[in-house]
Order: sequence, then C-alpha cells, then structure tokens
Amino acid sequence: MKQILVTGGGGFIGRHIVERLLGRGLKVTCLGRSLQPKLQGQGVRTLQGDLAEPETVTSACRGMDAVFHVAAKAGVWGKRQDFYHTNVLGTRNVVQACRENHVPFLIYTSTPSVVFNGQPFSGEDESLPYGSNWLCHYAETKAVAEREVLAANGADGLATTALRPHLVWGTGDPHLLPRIIQRAKAGRLRIIGDGTNRVDISHVSNVADAHLLALDALKDHRANGRAYFLSQGDSVVLWEWLNNLLARLNIPPVTRKISLQKAYAMGAILEKLWTLLPLPGEPPMTRFVAVELAKNHYFNINAARRDLRYKPALSTNQGIDDFVQNHQ
Repeated sequence: MKQILVTGGGGFIGRHIVERLLGRGLKVTCLGRSLQPKLQGQGVRTLQGDLAEPETVTSACRGMDAVFHVAAKAGVWGKRQDFYHTNVLGTRNVVQACRENHVPFLIYTSTPSVVFNGQPFSGEDESLPYGSNWLCHYAETKAVAEREVLAANGADGLATTALRPHLVWGTGDPHLLPRIIQRAKAGRLRIIGDGTNRVDISHVSNVADAHLLALDALKDHRANGRAYFLSQGDSVVLWEWLNNLLARLNIPPVTRKISLQKAYAMGAILEKLWTLLPLPGEPPMTRFVAVELAKNHYFNINAARRDLRYKPALSTNQGIDDFVQNHQ
C-alpha cells in the first residue's frame, strides 16, 4: 500500500490524518477546494476540484490504495441544497469512484449527529437508529451519506467504515473553541439548561489516530461495513469543562443561564428571521444548537476499542495544556 487519497486534507481533521500518513512513508494526494500550498511543501500532491463533479473524483481516486473521505460542508445553518451538494452528492461520487477504480478501502469521517432525534444520549452505542426531526441540514445529509458508504461495503471489492467523532477540538481548531472563546469574551455566551449535561469530546490527535487504525482494521476485516462512535473515552460536564478552559485563558466564566425552552423558542424565531429576510451569517441561536448545548450527548465507544483497537493516546488534560500554551 503506497497511494492514499484524502479529501479535505487541508481541513482541521484532514491535516492531522495527512501528517500520520506521511509518517508511515505513504504517498498522499489531497482533493479539496483549494490547492493547499502548505501541504504541497510537505510533499503532498494536491488537486483542486468540486466533490460533486464525478469526473474530478473519479480521476482523483485512480490508482489509490485507500481513500479517507474527510471533506464535508459542516455547520448548523445554511441552505439544504448546499449541504446536499457536498455531503450527499460528493460522498456518492467518492463511493462510485472507489468502485470504478477498484479502490480496496474507504474510511468515511461521519458525525454522531447522524443519530440526532432531539433527545439526550447517555452512553448508547452504535445500535441506535439513524435520526429524525433533524433541525439541521448537516446532520440529515451526513446520515444519508453514511448510509450509502456503509451500504457500499463489499461492492466491487470495496471495504468501508465510518467514524463518528464527537466535538473535535485541539490546537489549530478553526471553529469550535475559537467561536466559544470569542463569544465568552464578548459576554454573549449563556449556559443553556441547568448546566449539568455531559457530552463527549474528541481531541483531533486521537481522531486522526483512529482513522489510521480504521484502515488497519479494514485490512484485517475487523470493521467492514460498520460505524463507530469516537471520543476521549470519558464524557465531561460541558459547561464545567468550558469554564475551566476559559479560566486557563483568563476569561471570566459563563454564569448566566437560559432555559432550554427559551433558547429553543429563540432559535425558532431567529431561524425564521434569517430565512425570510434573509440576514447575513447565521443566527446566534438555532433549535439544533439549543438542544446540543443543553442535553446529554455521550456514547459508548467499546466497539471502537474492540474492533479498531482504539485507545485515546492524548488525555483531555494534555490536550487542554497544549491548547492553552499555543493560544497565548
């Protein structure tokens, strides 16, 4: 095995996967929306193109020994067709290109949001059904895509698996923690609910490790056609964890609260306003975000430990130390 394709290799998770593949001495090609000069400087072959263009994806997959499909349109707000374009059509093209080119292995970066149904999750495993009442086009389209990836397992010699890391964070995170820190500094962050909800978090280093473990597992027929929840292995009390991080950064803690019912209603109103007017950017609150920030969302990762031999190497405390050190 020598040639590996990573879609979205210039992204947060993708960059870490690429580094590990290079560390194994593999030749890496990345397909994304831009050419990624930094990756080129590391000896990575970069291709620019749209995942929704079948010819582009088919060409990129030619001669590959494995594909890591990491690229996606993420977010809690936007037009459904934009999410569908990348997450469903793009993934469909990746699957078809792998089959046409007889690529043996496909690892798909999914999300726990594929099981979202508005209810809390407290230690459930992969036997959970796909979600409903989505409230978020990202969650819905990722579920459609994951289904298709797993359904393709065994077709034309292709082995597939899907990984569901929850709340990916770490140094270099361009989205999750920086947005929280910015809102906290501006005094615009509120605890949703009673502040006791527990959630899974996943350090990007461990998530990248899991992707390479998934490739190894596919080679040994241990993960074929299956999806896996990923996390640090121990859930955290969300608001306690965030306030501890803010304290390390000398930012006042978040203490003001708003009930889930009020946040949910506010989200519904703001979604209407942003749809009808429309307003730039995204609403400061949505129904999906209200639920995610107020309820338990943590999962059992025993399947990943067993089949992938996944063991988070970087602890949460080590990850926080590194983040704080590099945030100064």
